[in-house]
Formats: sequence, structure tokens, C-alpha cells
Amino acid sequence: MGMWKVAGSRLLARSSSQSVRPVLHSLPEASRLVLDEAPLIAIHKARYFKKKDGLALGPGPFVAGLEYTTDTKATVDFRDDVGGAQNAGMHGILVRTGKYRPADEEKISPAPYLTCENFPEAVEHILEHLL
Repeated sequence: MGMWKVAGSRLLARSSSQSVRPVLHSLPEASRLVLDEAPLIAIHKARYFKKKDGLALGPGPFVAGLEYTTDTKATVDFRDDVGGAQNAGMHGILVRTGKYRPADEEKISPAPYLTCENFPEAVEHILEHLL
């Protein structure tokens, strides 16, 4: 069984032998797969995000729709946020707020560049050390 992940407004699929890749399947097809016991994993549930041309729908509405139609709760995987940044050559900073749980930083590979207690601390570090 494949795994479905919602990232932005894109659905991503992963089979046991493949890496994550964008797919053009519809939300109804994704809901059928989740109903057939494929796990639903979301990178986050934001309502929107900012693009150069304005606000765009984030993964939240899509995740909510899939959760509702399949009566399934998505697993929200913060590790993709930080690990994805690190894998893209950026500095991944884990902030101990929201969905953070003790020892989460030990579960991220590669390890976070920095772990901060709150968002202002992360911003301060960026302004003082990375700009």
C-alpha cells in the first residue's frame, strides 16, 4: 500500500520502493486510498501561505477534507519541515512550540541546525548570526 502526504496543495505519493513524488491524482482518489488503509500524513495544517502573487491555499483545507471524508486523523509530521530545509541545503530550525514534543530534535535527520524555545528566539538568532 502506498502512503499519501499532503504538501501545500499537492498530493504526494510514496510506495515502499520509491521516494516521495508529486502526483496529479484527485482528492477523491486520495480519499479512496486512505479508506483502503493508506496512512494520511500532513506536513502541517496551515490554512494558507504567502506567495509572490498573494496568499495561496495551504495544506490545511485539503487535509481537513481528506480527514472528513475518510473519518481519519492525519499524522502531522513536523520532521519534514526541518528535515526538508536541511536536505535542501538550508538551516533547519526547530521551535519548541505548537506540535513540539520532548526529544523531537533527536527524531529529525539530519539533525536541526538549531533548536529554539520560541519563534522570537529563532528570529533573533537568524538576524544576529545568519544575515
